[in-house]
Amino acid sequence: MSNVDVIAAHYAASDRGDLAGMLAPLGPDTTWTEANGFPYAGTYVGPEAVQENVFAAIGRDWKGYTFTLAELLDAGDTVVGLGTYTGEHRETGRSFTARVAHVWKFSNGSLTSFEQIVDSVPVVEAMV
Repeated sequence: MSNVDVIAAHYAASDRGDLAGMLAPLGPDTTWTEANGFPYAGTYVGPEAVQENVFAAIGRDWKGYTFTLAELLDAGDTVVGLGTYTGEHRETGRSFTARVAHVWKFSNGSLTSFEQIVDSVPVVEAMV
């Protein structure tokens, strides 16, 4: 599979709610960075840390949290996913829509890093 195919498979797994499929491209040394200002900000290493600190937290805090892919850009060892997050905060009942870019980096066919770039303001505002 090409790098862009790997990331397309990640997004397809996300669409069907398949967490194992979403985490499949991550190796034990893959870094995953959630943007500063985002509720789950930080850098996590490996699939277990990402599952616990990102996906479990999102599932706990949000109803209907989704990423809708608008465009997937293939730049060889870098793949960029552009899209939109939406969701409803479980505690406040407030919804949000936020634009986001995901930057995926590969080396020698292995995923080395993920970085989220997001408009965090609508997300945080839905939580208060």
